[in-house]
Amino acid sequence: MPLPFPPLYAILDVAAVNSEARIPETLAENGVGLIQVRDKHAAPRAVFEASKGLVARLSTKGVRVIVNDRPDIAAMIGAGGVHVGQDDLPVEAARACCGGGLWVGVSTHNLEQFQLAMTTSADYIAVGPIFATVTKENPDPVVGLDLIRAARRLTRKPLVAIGGITVQSAEAVYRAGADSIAVVSDLLSAPKPALRAAEYIGISSRVLAERD
Repeated sequence: MPLPFPPLYAILDVAAVNSEARIPETLAENGVGLIQVRDKHAAPRAVFEASKGLVARLSTKGVRVIVNDRPDIAAMIGAGGVHVGQDDLPVEAARACCGGGLWVGVSTHNLEQFQLAMTTSADYIAVGPIFATVTKENPDPVVGLDLIRAARRLTRKPLVAIGGITVQSAEAVYRAGADSIAVVSDLLSAPKPALRAAEYIGISSRVLAERD
């Protein structure tokens, strides 16, 4: 995996991907290098079409597109990878579907799940929810910054923090050991998502440089 891992991980639903405001393009133009398509309510075909179109539109911009839950779609459209949760396909099954050239990421919500994820071929491991979140219907218990700190001591794999993070809390999250922050609502609720993304990237540049 090329380093450094992108410090901001944007998560967009189908509507945001297809927005006339060209949200993915403006994010890419402001330094976002990793975008996941996640939409629990959209039909599989809608996810397929949105993800396929996004890969085509961003293929020359150096952005890696990740498809949530669906390694089959990721493989079919030539995406950059797939992200699976605890109730989705296991990491190795997703890997078998996607092949070695795509990233496979996995979500974890406690130290036991994280330690199990470490034994897999996952390219990166997400931890959370760090703070309370409204983007999931049945969120897992909040884990706070302590899980990031504990996870950081156990692995050199990229750590992605997710769940209720805002630009105000981002510095503390990076300082706790996260390599990247996954953001949903704090990007899309901002008047100008691209400027909000640039704020995150600016914070990460400063904090991660100090951490190194």
